[in-house]
Amino acid sequence: MNTSNINNYKPKDFAELVGVSVKTLQRWDREGTLTANRTPTNRRYYTYDQYLQYKGIRMEADQRQTVIYARVSTRNQKDDLSNQVAFLRQFCNARGMIVDRCIEEYGSGLNYNRKRWNELLDGVMQQRIKTIVVTHKDRFVRFGFDWFERFCEKFDTDILVVNNEALSPQEELVQDIISILHVFSCRLYGLRKYKKQIKGDAEIVKELQDGNQSDPGTEGKDQ
Repeated sequence: MNTSNINNYKPKDFAELVGVSVKTLQRWDREGTLTANRTPTNRRYYTYDQYLQYKGIRMEADQRQTVIYARVSTRNQKDDLSNQVAFLRQFCNARGMIVDRCIEEYGSGLNYNRKRWNELLDGVMQQRIKTIVVTHKDRFVRFGFDWFERFCEKFDTDILVVNNEALSPQEELVQDIISILHVFSCRLYGLRKYKKQIKGDAEIVKELQDGNQSDPGTEGKDQ
């Protein structure tokens, strides 16, 4: 079969057409979810009929989950966490949305190693999540929300932000800013300490001086 036919697609093109990654297509091929065709030279390709098949799969797959995600920084904010969950459940019920899972987590929005948050992203990549509902962007992640939103869209997952400012404690923002300042101040201190060590090391100083003297291009240049 001639794979240059307009109704045939290379894996990369087909992946872009259906909005998934090439790795997802490879996994579907292995699992038999959407089996690729093969050329005589064993190259994979897809047809328009398979695109229609995929659209049918996606309609069935909208049994994917709607997940509430609620987060606070510390266990001292347990009441805030309960309020987030109660508000989000009420919000979803009012709109006829069935909540399949509710994820509650303690951890800073600056921490990308949150266990349950990473499990949620794994579910997105496995295309098990249809919608993630949060009270505010910073409940999901403090910085870089737009990037993560586009990432989820690649796997056909929506992040629904309710924008309830009352459930996004300002104290947490202050704590996160203090954390960032602490990290950078430690780095600056480390750089100053390193510079002092260089100045105090006679061998390094001599090597730098020798290097400057040996550079013929450093003399006579306008400053």
